[in-house]
Amino acid sequence: MNIKIYRVFKSYLAEILCLGLLIILLILPTGYEEAIIYQGTDRTAGQVLETDNSKLISTGMIQTGEQRCKIKLLGGLFKGREVEAVNILNGSLEQDKVFKEGDRALVVISHQNNEVQTVNMIDHYRIGKEVLLTAIFVLLLILFAGRIGARALLSFAVTVLMIWKVLIPGYLDGNNPVIMGFIITLVLTVIIITMVYGFDRRALSAITGAVLGIITTAVLGIIFTDIFQIHGAIMAYSESLLYSGYAHLNLTQIFMASIFIGSAGAVIDLAVDITSAVYEVVDKKPDISWKDAALSGVRIGRDALGTMTTTLLLAYSGGYIALLMVFMAQGTPINNILNYKYVSSEILDTIVGSIGLAAVAPFTALTSGILLTVKNKKGA
Repeated sequence: MNIKIYRVFKSYLAEILCLGLLIILLILPTGYEEAIIYQGTDRTAGQVLETDNSKLISTGMIQTGEQRCKIKLLGGLFKGREVEAVNILNGSLEQDKVFKEGDRALVVISHQNNEVQTVNMIDHYRIGKEVLLTAIFVLLLILFAGRIGARALLSFAVTVLMIWKVLIPGYLDGNNPVIMGFIITLVLTVIIITMVYGFDRRALSAITGAVLGIITTAVLGIIFTDIFQIHGAIMAYSESLLYSGYAHLNLTQIFMASIFIGSAGAVIDLAVDITSAVYEVVDKKPDISWKDAALSGVRIGRDALGTMTTTLLLAYSGGYIALLMVFMAQGTPINNILNYKYVSSEILDTIVGSIGLAAVAPFTALTSGILLTVKNKKGA
């Protein structure tokens, strides 16, 4: 009976540890919860009852000025109260928003002595829709993948919280971005893979191969960021970060870390694919040598690489479609395009990430061939 309990406990050990880590991360403070600019304010959703666009100035597609709205507060300290709110437009299609009757808006209420001072409209209120979309994702994942899907959700939640509660505050505190980014990526690699395999040789094989691939990506990213003369300010909103009182941050090192963090998911995916394939080969042919098992992994890796590198290209380039359209519409020469630093940074991301993928295939094939045939050697 004790042996049976031990086996059940062992089979659920990964979930137990991951759930424990998730709870710790949920209660862990970031240290940045009480930003000064948000003290003395209340944030809640508001229902737009009326709109006044008389102070909006339209110039073609661009609108500036202010939109005044009468809204009903749906929560917070002043729930149920009807107030006048202001929506400031700065002439930016990317950031501006215009409300109409019936919309829900996220509002920030400045108040004093239980009296409303001002109400600013931040954006459309989307939390309910985001919760709905997340629920669909959770339902489909568990429906189709069962226990593996539940494990994937656990590792997904831990990954989100690890980035938000540990990585981001660590960067803001001035810790070395490359070292900290690598440690967090290593921890997440172990968590994600053990949630797939548990604690066995497959997990050790996939983790070893993935870590070697991530190290390759990190080293090349550091070297070629310097060679390409890329400054970290190329990252979106990085200058706003500097002007917010964080001029001491090393943006270039943060960019270096983002290269291997961004490709880590694809690296882990490929490592797991190759490990599972080699495991099946060894399971069907127990007397296979480690060399032949490793060669099988290499052949499988070749096929997988054909699609994984394209996956990285599509993932990185998807957010730059509008920029590429601008280049084509203006007839920008290729030489100019390839030398722009924001294009060079994306080339660096894509190529270095692809090299990391190319490296993880033979690394994982080798570790799988050695580790997954050890038991057979002992048996012989």
